[in-house]
Amino acid sequence: MLRRRKPDSPFKRFNSSPEVIRLVVMMYVRFPLSLRNVEDLLFERGIDICHETVRFWWNRFGPLFASDIKRQRISRMRGFRRMKSLQKFASVHANVHNHFSSDRHLTDRKTYKANRSAAQAEWQNLMA
Repeated sequence: MLRRRKPDSPFKRFNSSPEVIRLVVMMYVRFPLSLRNVEDLLFERGIDICHETVRFWWNRFGPLFASDIKRQRISRMRGFRRMKSLQKFASVHANVHNHFSSDRHLTDRKTYKANRSAAQAEWQNLMA
C-alpha cells in the first residue's frame, strides 16, 4: 500500500520561524513601505535581518501567501451563490447601508448636511 507523503514545508530550510517570514512579507505587501523601511521596523522589534532578505522572502513566499488569501476569499464568498443567503445578508446590512449611502449628487449641500446629521444621530442612538 502506498502512503501519501506529506508535502514538505516551504519554510523547511530557513533559519527564521514561519511566523517571522509571514510577518515580514505581509508588512511589505500591506503597507507602502520600502525594503529598508521594513528592515528598520523589524529591527525596532528585535528582528535583525537585511533588506535583501526581505526581498528574497517576498519573491519566494509572496505568491504562496497570495494564493492562500485568494483561496480563503473564494471559500468565504461561496455562501453568496445561493439566493437565500444573499437575501439574508442584504436584509441584515440594508439598514446601515441606507443611512450612509444617500445620493449626494442628487441633493444640494444644505439638504445633504441635514440628512447626514440625522443619519449620524440615528446611528448613535442605535449604537447606544
